[in-house]
Amino acid sequence: MKQPELGKKISEMRKAKGLTQEELVEMCNLNVRTIQRIEAGEVTPRSYTIKALFEALGAQLENIESEKHSVYPKSLVQWLYTGLGAGLVYFFLSYFDISMEVEWMEGSYTNSVTFGLVKVGVLITFSLFLLGLIKMTGTFPNKILQIALWVMLIANGLWYSVDLISLATSSFRMEDYYVVKLGTFGLAYGFIGAGFLCYKNLWSNIPQILGGLGIVSGILIFSVVGALLALIPLTMFEIGELAFLIWGVNKIGRTSSPGSTFSAEFQSQ
Repeated sequence: MKQPELGKKISEMRKAKGLTQEELVEMCNLNVRTIQRIEAGEVTPRSYTIKALFEALGAQLENIESEKHSVYPKSLVQWLYTGLGAGLVYFFLSYFDISMEVEWMEGSYTNSVTFGLVKVGVLITFSLFLLGLIKMTGTFPNKILQIALWVMLIANGLWYSVDLISLATSSFRMEDYYVVKLGTFGLAYGFIGAGFLCYKNLWSNIPQILGGLGIVSGILIFSVVGALLALIPLTMFEIGELAFLIWGVNKIGRTSSPGSTFSAEFQSQ
């Protein structure tokens, strides 16, 4: 691992431990200026300095090497890009869907073909978006979030299929089950928000912000009366999810190939 990656890694580990630079200095007998220059990537420390820092931070060289040189399958990156692209399309389609739903139940919108096509588009794009996020939970493990996303995927498939059936037949109307549909989506969004809260030391504190937005959105949607107000935090939440996918693509894209190992670089210092 070379500079500035080494300095960034040491800084991340120090902050994850809740240590100041002064406290780290006391633990490994270095001076503050040295720590500052290493973390800033201005100097490349000698092997014994790296060893002292890692020991003070409780890090294992093998774990750092494994993290640095993880090799991800090409299909994973493709899934993330697919999820990101689908998420962008869904983001805009969903607002057409919501406005059409309101007009449909008020009786002011009657074009069932166009409405149905929009719903098919939302069904497909939101499903792909969720699958991209599910792939993220496999790469950056979070079992709670993974389960929550699967729950939302099932709810999306179920309710949009019911919507399409109601548009194609006259046996039941959308307003007959709309409250139950909103309640289901509200619970699912709240569950996803709780899942994001489970991330620790990942992408600063942004997952916690996303978690809060998801929970607030879920509560408002579940209440039904606050569903329209939920559009504000929900928009921010879904933009955050798109940003999470972009972060994941960039994170994986910066991963080094296993052509040279950290151990070899460490020993050559």
